[in-house]
Amino acid sequence: MSLFGIIFGLALLIFLAFKGQSILWVAPVCAAVVALFGMFEDPTINVLTMYTENYMTAMSGFIKSWFPAFMLGAIFGKVMELTGAAKSVGLWLTQLIGAKQAILAVVVACGVLTYGGISLFVVVFAIYPLAVALYREADIPNKLIPGAISLGAFTFTMTAIPGTPQIQNIIPTGYYGTTAMAAPVMGIVAALVMFLLGMIWMKMREKKLKAEGLHFVEPSNLAVSEDKELPNPIVSLIPLISVPITMNILKFPLVGALLCGVVLAMVLNFKHAKEFPKALTDGASGGLMSIGNTGAANGFGGVVKAVPGFATLTAMLLNVPGTPLISEAIAVSCLAGATGSASGGMGIALEALGPKYMELAASDPNLTPEALHRIASVASGGLDTLPHNGAVITLLSVCGLTHKDSYIDIGMNCCVFPTVAVIVCIIMAMIGIL
Repeated sequence: MSLFGIIFGLALLIFLAFKGQSILWVAPVCAAVVALFGMFEDPTINVLTMYTENYMTAMSGFIKSWFPAFMLGAIFGKVMELTGAAKSVGLWLTQLIGAKQAILAVVVACGVLTYGGISLFVVVFAIYPLAVALYREADIPNKLIPGAISLGAFTFTMTAIPGTPQIQNIIPTGYYGTTAMAAPVMGIVAALVMFLLGMIWMKMREKKLKAEGLHFVEPSNLAVSEDKELPNPIVSLIPLISVPITMNILKFPLVGALLCGVVLAMVLNFKHAKEFPKALTDGASGGLMSIGNTGAANGFGGVVKAVPGFATLTAMLLNVPGTPLISEAIAVSCLAGATGSASGGMGIALEALGPKYMELAASDPNLTPEALHRIASVASGGLDTLPHNGAVITLLSVCGLTHKDSYIDIGMNCCVFPTVAVIVCIIMAMIGIL
């Protein structure tokens, strides 16, 4: 009954998340369902105690550890957005590559911004107007814009490229004692798999839609942007470059690297100082909401770990044939899909199973913490982008399109190809290539 409760609680969480309900209330309600079914096997379980102790301990522990990083990351993104620095870099890169390679230009611009530490939500808003201009000139159907943005912002720079400061690459360090550079060869290969397969798919789609007679259509939802002078793109690149450099070469913690990025962005764009208070306020609010959602998912994992059925679930996952890396990939992928969040799903999986995987790594020379880190990170960026994912909904809304118009491209680029990359990573780990 307890195992059934875990499965039923997850199914309910998936259903409510798919319906667009906030994870802030969905996660504790679903955790209560898990606890109720757990009472059938362990009468000492108290639903209220499960909430006040197990749920809140897991949630508050995650928030305590990660709030500074979430907040500074959101502030950094807002400073770069409101000063025009993010748009300046994006415009420069897209012009450099040109409209003849419009899809590639959008992907590269998104990738550079996200690898520099900019939130993918900020990237969506900054790049969309530039993508419209490029697609207009190249006469590429609008419905291919979300696919290009998602490929550049939601995939290889989020989970695979070694050293990326995105939170999906940082969370595993707290469980496995690794760094953001964990398993660099594996990460680079995974990134190439996602990038190359994604670009092949997008070019095939462009050819197909043009053969059907589709053309660029002027969007009605694109507001006329304020005509203000953008900062120098090369100068605007400096804060973006500083974050991965200070974190991976100078060995600053993520918080220190992001703080350097924020300070540099403000100093180099001081003529836009009037925007700083708004950036600080909006960034702090956005960071709190983001970590609240992820922490809530973590709390759900804390309750799952405390009920009797968890031992059965753990045994099932750890007894999946083959290397434990397969069970880790399955657990992270499924939970990321359930929560509609890469960081949330990974948080649940690693909170519940991370210590067990580390025990296995200590006794198995062929299983390393670095491999566990990279598999977890890449796996988190697969099924998380199912149709109910918040970033997917935001992207389609910004582009003025529907799931019917463009989700096929998002799904291929962000679900199918990352899953292929995970399989490649597991094979590499099994033959000792990290």
